[in-house]
Amino acid sequence: MILTPPKISKKFQPRGFQMLHEDLDIIVGNKAPGFLTVAALWEKTNTIENALTTYVRKGSATSHKQIFVVHRLDQATSGILIFAKSEKVQHFLKENWPTTVKYYYTIVHGKLPQKSGLIESYLQEDEDYVVSSTQDSLKGKLARTEYTVMKETEYYSLLKINLLTGKKNQIRVHMSEAGCPIVGDTKYTNDKIKNKSKDLMLHSFSLEITHPFKKERVRFEAPVPEYFKKLMAYEY
Repeated sequence: MILTPPKISKKFQPRGFQMLHEDLDIIVGNKAPGFLTVAALWEKTNTIENALTTYVRKGSATSHKQIFVVHRLDQATSGILIFAKSEKVQHFLKENWPTTVKYYYTIVHGKLPQKSGLIESYLQEDEDYVVSSTQDSLKGKLARTEYTVMKETEYYSLLKINLLTGKKNQIRVHMSEAGCPIVGDTKYTNDKIKNKSKDLMLHSFSLEITHPFKKERVRFEAPVPEYFKKLMAYEY
């Protein structure tokens, strides 16, 4: 079941977050690239979490309404994000997160030898916040990325990703270590590869969850950014 977007006045649209669905339990939207999901060391206020807190309070200085974070997207990544409206719903969604189906689109440099497959490794993060794979299960967390090549050009490949786990920078690291770094990724790209895009070509396209109230499976989709279409024409 796909839920259709609500009709929301533009003046109520939180900056950097296109509202796709809202009910008594959840808020779902399409995060724009460049926006943090939550506060970081270098940015405390300009986040989607703060924007949605302002949204649910509707400008009331005395309101105690708040939203609750369920998952995150990297700052440069666009796409679907879901927030809970209560701590109870947050706990339900987190407890059921292993059953969530998460699909991404990404455009990578080069061509993968196998046109579909599963990449598995244990991911660890160093003191400089750089993530990499390790063979030591005691040092890293298991990450599983399933991919399918949807289209290839002379220089690029469009992949559809089934994110089986959701670790920090997971898709970016797995694609880089597979020899096909994501276009626009300056963090996990070899210096010899020239990125011709200022945008990270990674988009969280759809999310399927068990609704906390209806207990039905529902799916949300976030429109693919125009810069994806410009780089690689495809019917998403």
